[in-house]
Amino acid sequence: MPNTVTTPSSPNFRPSTVNRQLLTLLLLVFALLWIATLGSRALLHPDEGRYAEIAREMLASGDWLTPRLNGIKYFEKPALQYWATAGAYTIFGQNEFAARFWCGLTSFLGVLLAYYVGARLYGRAAGLMAAAILGSSLLYFILGHLNTLDIGLAFFLEVAVAGFMLAQTSPAGSSSERRWMLVCWLGIALALLSKGIVALVLPAFTLVLYHVMQREWPMWRRWHLLTGLGITLVVAAPWFVAVSIANPEFPGFFFIHEHFARFLTDVHRRDEPWWYFGPVLLAGAFPWTALWLQSIGDSWRTAESTTFHTRRFLLAWIVANMLFFSVSHSKLPPYIVPVLPASALLLGDFLTRIRPESLSKHWAALSIFWFAGAVALAFVKVGASRSISPEVVAAFRPWAVAGFALAGGATAVAWWTMRRRPVWWTVLLVGFATLAAQSVLLQGFDAFRATRSGYDLAMQLRHYDAPDKSFYSVGVYEQTLPFYLRRTLTLVDYRGELDFGLQQEPERELPDLASFVQAWNTEKEALAVMSDEDFASLSAQGLPMSVVARGYHIVAVEKP
Repeated sequence: MPNTVTTPSSPNFRPSTVNRQLLTLLLLVFALLWIATLGSRALLHPDEGRYAEIAREMLASGDWLTPRLNGIKYFEKPALQYWATAGAYTIFGQNEFAARFWCGLTSFLGVLLAYYVGARLYGRAAGLMAAAILGSSLLYFILGHLNTLDIGLAFFLEVAVAGFMLAQTSPAGSSSERRWMLVCWLGIALALLSKGIVALVLPAFTLVLYHVMQREWPMWRRWHLLTGLGITLVVAAPWFVAVSIANPEFPGFFFIHEHFARFLTDVHRRDEPWWYFGPVLLAGAFPWTALWLQSIGDSWRTAESTTFHTRRFLLAWIVANMLFFSVSHSKLPPYIVPVLPASALLLGDFLTRIRPESLSKHWAALSIFWFAGAVALAFVKVGASRSISPEVVAAFRPWAVAGFALAGGATAVAWWTMRRRPVWWTVLLVGFATLAAQSVLLQGFDAFRATRSGYDLAMQLRHYDAPDKSFYSVGVYEQTLPFYLRRTLTLVDYRGELDFGLQQEPERELPDLASFVQAWNTEKEALAVMSDEDFASLSAQGLPMSVVARGYHIVAVEKP
């Protein structure tokens, strides 16, 4: 393989021991662990319910152009993930597994891509460790198992970064360079369809930063700009053009409100301190945080055999993402997940050069942390609160203790075998054990579904609901309820994120409680969900209602 980056060998770096049989076994175990909890937990609000429902309505209506949430135009994000999830419904049915399938698939492929790129650039052992690190990093694992848009964006940006690095380390003007640059541009196009123009801003910012760091002029010819921009336009532009023609209000809302206003103002009320993403990244990279911090200086100093410095480019990618989102006035933890694949590649490479003694100390400290957490979770009393009942704590505790104990035990084994096993072997052991432990913890989190999902309420309502009944949502909008009920609700005195859509289609709501009372009194059969407070208020007014189900601070009533 021409122009690949070489890494010094060591007694702990034995790529010959990483054979095909082992790779196949690791892939099977990883796949089983990764999909184990995708369909075994109720969807959580707001994000999981929102994106599951948009795809359900797209499939039910046959309108694959205009996204709708609860029957109302919803233009905050592009349509790629909605299409993919709707397609999953046709294959797997309308269930939790299908709702999370796209996120599970793209995150799974992201781990495999980390292996491939790491192996191509730094050696097979580095690739294996990068994959294990990425798949078990806390933030990446969580987002890979929840129905949100960020992990799909992260994957396609990873494709773009991988394609660019492999192109720039290929011989200039070669077919390999051209092929990988086309992969890069395709990744950018699909990232655009995943979450918008941030897919252009982040790579552009990274390139500027990298060339400033390296004090060199960019090699434009190697970027295949005309062909690449053509690919981006052909893949991404048709939907943006078509949805704008069908909905003239789309461009102003999507590009101005959802991008520039979100970045420059606190319109979404998500402003946080400039340093917000520092702690998020440190926590999100757990349990690899300390090792990754050690790798940064080494990655900057390590020489490479090609003109293009892949390690410094990955560092530029991380810094560009952190700076961009830190300046933004809209901050949420998932925004920085695109830095984790780059971080995993740098750490996987660094661990091929680490002294075993240093890693042994790290495994010992990490094992103590896991076991201390298991003991604390087993014996420390957690007081109940308005949102967490003693029953929920009791249900979650065994899962949490088991997860921490599993990770602690495996990490202790890694520490114990450091003298007899290569570094990559212990890294894989810790990575897979952490992945298994996180799966256990995530499954246990389903104990909180009473407060985080409308699943239980929907199951109570299935005997009362019927397609011909009017169904009102008064003063609240439980995001997962329409998905589980397989129907939309008429909003009453509620707007929230649906405000823009309701401005375009005001006939899809009742603006206040007085309108609801009037409509309710004319109904022969109807259902409604509302807060405890609104139920008490309307009951005091004598509105005829019979309670048929109760959820977390939500009452479901039927017209008597």
